[in-house]
Amino acid sequence: MIVFATGAVPGYLLLEAALSFLGLGVRPPTPSLGSMLIGSTQYLYKRPALIFFPGLTIAAIAMAVSIVGNALRDALDPRLDA
Repeated sequence: MIVFATGAVPGYLLLEAALSFLGLGVRPPTPSLGSMLIGSTQYLYKRPALIFFPGLTIAAIAMAVSIVGNALRDALDPRLDA
């Protein structure tokens, strides 16, 4: 169950960010990486780092949770003892 949860978290994170980017996610006073991306698109040519850092954070969180899930699977799966 733990391994499944850590495998599903990156998908849910990307889904939430995509919905917030489209305006269908959480409401404005609540912070969200997708809403940070959409809010910074108006400054794309002046300050491209405003888009780079929320996007990098989304990718880093998804990758880190995925790596932790793979490590848990390797540690907890009795069939991989070979």
